[in-house]
Amino acid sequence: MLDLKDCHGRKDIKSMSYEEVTEEMAALGEKSFRAKQLYDWIHVKLAERFDDMSSLSKELRQKLKENYSLTCLKLAEERVSRTDGTRKYLFGLEDGNIIESVWMQYHHGNSVCISSQVGCRMGCHFCASTLDGLERNLRPSEMLDQIYRIQAMTGERISNVVVMGAGEPMDNYDNVVRFLRLISHKGGLNISQRNLTVSTCGIVPGIRRFAEEGLQATLALSLHAPNDEVRRTLMPVANSYRLKEVLEACRYYFEKTGRRLTIEYSLVQGVNDNLEEARALAELIKDQHGHVNLIPVNPVKERPYIQSSQKAISRFKNLLEKNGINVTIRREMGRDIGGACGQLRKSYMEGEGETWKRMH
Repeated sequence: MLDLKDCHGRKDIKSMSYEEVTEEMAALGEKSFRAKQLYDWIHVKLAERFDDMSSLSKELRQKLKENYSLTCLKLAEERVSRTDGTRKYLFGLEDGNIIESVWMQYHHGNSVCISSQVGCRMGCHFCASTLDGLERNLRPSEMLDQIYRIQAMTGERISNVVVMGAGEPMDNYDNVVRFLRLISHKGGLNISQRNLTVSTCGIVPGIRRFAEEGLQATLALSLHAPNDEVRRTLMPVANSYRLKEVLEACRYYFEKTGRRLTIEYSLVQGVNDNLEEARALAELIKDQHGHVNLIPVNPVKERPYIQSSQKAISRFKNLLEKNGINVTIRREMGRDIGGACGQLRKSYMEGEGETWKRMH
């Protein structure tokens, strides 16, 4: 369900489309050009407060303060990797919850990995984000503002966004789709839809619905196993959707959008990293249009999983390539700052998190 109100019940203007902002301005008795000015302040100039919008009259700014909320995340913590410059952010929400985002610098531009939910209920066994379950969905504005705050703090333009942090995007479907439309809107940051990636653990109805949205985002599938038996030991969602129907939905997404699939495969020592599983994976995806991204799993202290050896990872990759599969090994970034999804938030909440909640 699309959420356009904050936790106090006020209208969340940053989550509104340009057309909705125009309607709101008309309802306040304002001329249509005010909507463009307001939208520009929110989505281009990245204003943190209504009072910062100097080209708007004092009367309009007062009306805005009385009738709307302007989501602005509060920085709780920032960590910078000494090894690769990756930056990890913890942001505080208006209700005291904490979310995390990651800024990564590549040769092709700056990329931000954002959260789509506070926590997650998917229960993937190797992921720290799901350890405490789902707290709530994020509104479009709370996803946008992860990018807006990071761009403002770094002073660098964000050119790529991956919805691959805490949460399952298909479990917060309407808000994620609204976010994608806002972040790519020509009147906002105008990030190309081809530079947006949405990662899912394989919720089939969501994938099929997403194919009908007319978007050009990349779909990334968290696969992590070459068969249903192994996948069920790692991902509870596999009890609901068999691999056959998941991959059929992904193929449908390609047919509707022309966008190639990214298959995410976390390598766990002794669980899914032997050569028989590599052969099975090659056979499973041979007809898919896309490539495999091998991920050396980040250890989570609450789980027994161990990262595969470099030798095992290389052998797995080589066998896939021999079978005609396009494959890359994800470069490990930010490992020294809790780079894996949910790690930093988990440690923060166990320490200072309760103090933050009481203060905010």
